[in-house]
Amino acid sequence: MSSEVEVKVKAESGGAKETLLLMAGVAVLFLFVRIVVFQAFNIPSGSMIPTLRIGDYLIVSKSSYGWSKHSIPWSPPLFNGRIWGSEPKRGDVIVFKHPGDNSTDYIKRLIGLPGDKIQVVNGVLHINGKAVKLERIKDYHGAPGTCNGRGRGRTEVARYIETLPNGVKHEILDCSPDSEGDNTREYVVPPGFYFMMGDNRDNSTDSRFSELGFIPHENLVGRAKFIFMSLDSHSDKSSFLPFLFRWDRFFITIR
Repeated sequence: MSSEVEVKVKAESGGAKETLLLMAGVAVLFLFVRIVVFQAFNIPSGSMIPTLRIGDYLIVSKSSYGWSKHSIPWSPPLFNGRIWGSEPKRGDVIVFKHPGDNSTDYIKRLIGLPGDKIQVVNGVLHINGKAVKLERIKDYHGAPGTCNGRGRGRTEVARYIETLPNGVKHEILDCSPDSEGDNTREYVVPPGFYFMMGDNRDNSTDSRFSELGFIPHENLVGRAKFIFMSLDSHSDKSSFLPFLFRWDRFFITIR
């Protein structure tokens, strides 16, 4: 009888160890994926409307530009620079750490590469002395957070397709014809840094302003790849959860 009890106790002990090992393995795998492969982010502000909307949840590829200390949660100072680093491309939508605190996540579009001269004149982006091509399209029907009072109460916002020098096309918004960032000095992007801008040009704190400035290569977290889910917290049918989902924004590639 005692031998049967002993065998049972050993079996239960072995099962507990296996469970702990399995849980540890899952935790290590999750941490590996989060650090090395992908990470999920959500959009809390309207600076990238119409490309990204408040309530979008997206997947960011952390291998796109190599890895830095900012690839790891809480950015521990384990090393400087990037491992297997690669250069981002103009027009990429990128998550990065604010250079002021190296902890706050921002997401913007890469407009200026090292050595570029960037200026905004009368609301039109100029790169290396040349105005980018703009094509006016149908107005954007502003969602909450689109202009944050800068559109003077407008519900429809001017929308354009902007074409960057490398052929990347994306939509931008113009909430106001005389906003603070519509006329800037000429910025020269230093080596190892990038110039970022929001697609919602009049409602974005980006590299045009001293609050953000140029972004170091080391601060890049990864490239935004696709939206996997989107929630509309302003839905008037919020009492029934399925109506919170923006079904038409599920699994959209970010360009």
